[in-house]
Amino acid sequence: MVNTGRFVILVLAYRFLVPILSSAEPDHITRESYVVYMGSPSGGGHEEVQAGHLQMLSAIVASQEQGRVALTQSYHHAFEGFAAKLTQEEAAALSGHERVVSVFKDHALQLHTTRSWDFLEVQSGLSPGRLGRRASGDVIIGIIDTGVWPESPSFDDAGMRDVPARWRGVCMEGPDFNKSSCNKKLIGARYYGVMPESSSSSNASRGGVATPAATTGSPRDTVGHGTHTASTAAGSVVSDANYYGLAGGAAKGGAPASRVAVYRACSLGGCSSSAVLKAIDDAVGDGVDVVSISIGMSSAFQSDFLADPIALGAFHAHQRGVLVVCSGGNDGPDPFTVVNSAPWLLTVAASSIDRSFQSSIVLGNGAVVKGVAINFSNQSLSGGKYPLVFGAQAAAHYAPVDEASNCYPGSLNAQKVAGKIVVCVSTEPTVSRRVKKLVAEGSGAMGLVLIDDAEKDVPFVAGGFAMSQVGTDAGAQILEYINTTKNPTAVILPTEDIRDFKPAPVVASFSARGPGLTESILKPDLMAPGVSILAATIPSAESDDVPPGKKPSAFAIKSGTSMACPHVAGAAAFVKSAHPGWTPSMIRSALMTTATTRNNLGKLVATSNGAAATGHDMGAGEMSPLRALSPGLVFDTSTEDYLNFLCYYGYKEQIVRKVSGDARFSCPAGAPSPDLIAAAVNYPSISVPRLQRGKKKMVTVTRTAINVGASNTTYAAAVEAPPGVEVRVSPDRLVFSERWTTARYEVTFDVAEGAAVSKGYAHGAVTWSDGAHSVRTPFAVNVL
Repeated sequence: MVNTGRFVILVLAYRFLVPILSSAEPDHITRESYVVYMGSPSGGGHEEVQAGHLQMLSAIVASQEQGRVALTQSYHHAFEGFAAKLTQEEAAALSGHERVVSVFKDHALQLHTTRSWDFLEVQSGLSPGRLGRRASGDVIIGIIDTGVWPESPSFDDAGMRDVPARWRGVCMEGPDFNKSSCNKKLIGARYYGVMPESSSSSNASRGGVATPAATTGSPRDTVGHGTHTASTAAGSVVSDANYYGLAGGAAKGGAPASRVAVYRACSLGGCSSSAVLKAIDDAVGDGVDVVSISIGMSSAFQSDFLADPIALGAFHAHQRGVLVVCSGGNDGPDPFTVVNSAPWLLTVAASSIDRSFQSSIVLGNGAVVKGVAINFSNQSLSGGKYPLVFGAQAAAHYAPVDEASNCYPGSLNAQKVAGKIVVCVSTEPTVSRRVKKLVAEGSGAMGLVLIDDAEKDVPFVAGGFAMSQVGTDAGAQILEYINTTKNPTAVILPTEDIRDFKPAPVVASFSARGPGLTESILKPDLMAPGVSILAATIPSAESDDVPPGKKPSAFAIKSGTSMACPHVAGAAAFVKSAHPGWTPSMIRSALMTTATTRNNLGKLVATSNGAAATGHDMGAGEMSPLRALSPGLVFDTSTEDYLNFLCYYGYKEQIVRKVSGDARFSCPAGAPSPDLIAAAVNYPSISVPRLQRGKKKMVTVTRTAINVGASNTTYAAAVEAPPGVEVRVSPDRLVFSERWTTARYEVTFDVAEGAAVSKGYAHGAVTWSDGAHSVRTPFAVNVL
């Protein structure tokens, strides 16, 4: 532990250096926003805690600058700490304080941006009637995002009972948001200093560091992202919802009887770490049961757990009995891209549903090529066809042919493109689909055919512009037609939605993949619908996508793990309402062990490229909320498990004590050790980071299950073992005489010296069954 004497020396050294540094920098010293994390709360009222924080700040700020001592955020509900503008030297001095666990820059976090719930019910194979009646309306979901559009019919409170008496939150007002904007559905709303609306603003970030704005504004959503996620999680049932005629039907959230509290910590420019941390602290203090966070760091800049605001806030939320559900990120399909991978978080991957948006391309020779996009063009078979040109044939003067073939900005000759449908490829990944569409449209083209296998599973919303995306095989057919026809023509038909599409679900191409920050925990945890999800939005959102002559839609179709996350949050609230006494990790366990790994063809779930999906792609599989109501067995990962995890991961005992708030806590023997994370943390999945070949190289993992089903029941184990890996379960039967009793078992992994198994990860599962329940725990073992 750092003692007070060392802190005083650091402070004195800093004060001695201030005049020297000031003279060396005549203008000013750069000050940035930092978060000072101090672990579990020390007790005391808000004003007392805040006074202590100000006193700490005063101790490290030079006397002639005491006027700038101010906090931008103060945390005191679930954990303690504050945010303030500091120089690098001041931050270093504070990090030496005996009460401080970590000091980190206020990084900018990213937004991870109906039919889906019906699809999940069908996939479960269960009737929602009897099981659904077990749910109540007293569960509160906190949505940390860009705010809410309260007038949306998705937040109508008709027929809802009074707000739960335990609710301690508020409905903050602003110029465009009144207390009357809240109701029995939308029961609370807060806002914080958010980043500038433009993500390209010079003030939005400096080297990825957030610059919080003044705490002005309101909880009203100006982006649409927060309204979409909130209505996905717990929106009321809205009949005849659609997106300009597409995806029609009843829109509803996963827990339509639950309450919603929104915490506006983000804008289009992103989210500051300090605001997100404050939102988590407030949500716990307000009394929410589940928190949904569809934001996170970039996978390229992940930090350790004690410098990650979401991980820090979520740890203390778990201590208070609040489950935090997070999106896994959109940096897939490469491995090691999943974010929000702390073991106390429920990390969500994204999948498709059984609906596709098809926009057909009809060539002049009568051939019909099926493409994917959402467009509302006025082109038709009866309206005549348009000349068809490949971008490389319409290159602007001095523009490289490869740039023109990619619809690179400034690469097309408008005279050669105007009035025609242009065909472009995507061999240059830095040019997004939206940019290609704007380039074609700006050049006067009547439409765009994009040849690209990437993201083909995620329909692009093109508004009134005729656009369709095809894969390389279909693209070769179109290019062959252009090259062999004197005057090639085509027409791009407006989109139609195809229901009962097969196969589904499929792991979304963009969905981030595991392993996470530690290979000893299998991440992501779970998969949920995140492709082309219809949910509420703000009326003025994405005006460029509004078809000509139409008013902005009250609903939008969006894709991302941002959309998958609130599906799981809604499902968690659904399970919580039926089992109010379950811990956050028991709810997560129920959702994971009842997940399905088969699609609507009865085959194993695949990735977007057709390969069999693994635990690093989809976690335990596609969630099945109805099955999660009756999981049979659950794995309760305790706070002690998570503290031991921090020890095994490598944090020193003194640091873990501050985090826990328990001065008597002791790290277990053997720490630090990544192998012991896999072996000893009671997680509902297994990840073995190192499995060596040969005798006595075996790895044994221990798990403890709780019976939440009937008394006098016996579960038998079945193993899905990958080729070349021997998996033994001991005992292979678990006998429970009563409900709420526990049973411990071991899983041993072994690879023979000469076994024909490749290096790298192998995947499988252990499934316990009593005839009525199947409790599946997936595993991943890294064979060295």
